[in-house]
Amino acid sequence: MQILNDIKLDYSDVLIRPKRSTLGSRSQVDLFREFEFLHSTQKYNATPIMAANMDTIGTIAMARALRARGLCTALHKHHSVDDIVSYFNELDDKPNPVFYSMGIKEEDVRKLNMVSDHTTINAIMIDVANGYSNRFEDFVHRIRGLYPEAIICAGNVVTNEMTEQLIIAGADIVKVGIGPGSMCTTRMQTGVGYPQLSAVIECADAAHGLGGHICADGGCRLPSDVAKAFGGGADFVMLGGMLSGHFECGGTVVDNMMEFYGMSSKIAMDKHSGGVAEYRSSEGRSQLVPFRGPVDETVMDILGGLRSTCTYVGASKLKELSKRTTFVRVNRTHEPFSNGGKNE
Repeated sequence: MQILNDIKLDYSDVLIRPKRSTLGSRSQVDLFREFEFLHSTQKYNATPIMAANMDTIGTIAMARALRARGLCTALHKHHSVDDIVSYFNELDDKPNPVFYSMGIKEEDVRKLNMVSDHTTINAIMIDVANGYSNRFEDFVHRIRGLYPEAIICAGNVVTNEMTEQLIIAGADIVKVGIGPGSMCTTRMQTGVGYPQLSAVIECADAAHGLGGHICADGGCRLPSDVAKAFGGGADFVMLGGMLSGHFECGGTVVDNMMEFYGMSSKIAMDKHSGGVAEYRSSEGRSQLVPFRGPVDETVMDILGGLRSTCTYVGASKLKELSKRTTFVRVNRTHEPFSNGGKNE
């Protein structure tokens, strides 16, 4: 047994201190970023905010809507081969990847190969709840060998050591976060996790030292959290709950409410895996969220908040935000938006 006594922080534990700025308007802030990657030959040139690969979020309709605003989507892995091929074939050659998502079973590899036989896959999301197994690291290495030119994002982990291991194994982007998502109950079921802002800061430092990148996954409930993730060094930020309840989510609207659930919830496992296996428990939950119509207004609100943050610290480009960020620790009881994980 070991106890780490140094302070670890969540987004709600900090505010960003303002700094003198020469920017006169939010319109002067450039939120696009161009990335080159350690392993992949692809480039990314767009706003690095990503819809999560949850089947209530990572839909093809969501991908179309976000792409129109220069954001990207990780499609959920339960789309049919035909639907994925049809959508990927309609994309142009602009470097704004839509991520193909997969697990680490042999059936996932077979499906990936089937899709790639009929279309070009530029970006792959290898997604498991626990990225700390040798099997996962070996799988990342295997997919890198099969698809040497693709952008590979792999996770989830929360520590610098495993971030480095996955980058060495072939990941261009490491997905960071265990338990912070609004639909995730991993911390309650297992006691495992890591405060998200500290995970982002530590994993970003490790990744950048090797020429890799990270995607902060989970814990963002307000536009300010997105800004704090980028301020902490995240290259990409993945959103689930903030994009829930919209027309593009594809769920049924009943009494002006839509269903939203985690991918480790009982409802997801009943739907895709024949139920919760005897050897495990559900580590997700479901809830009804208010129907909010098209996602575009929510996207503009998120981007507006992020631009405003940049003006407060004098960052004319998103890539400058982490260099211009100074976090101030706050007392949680004085933080007006510490709402216990409720979605806005």
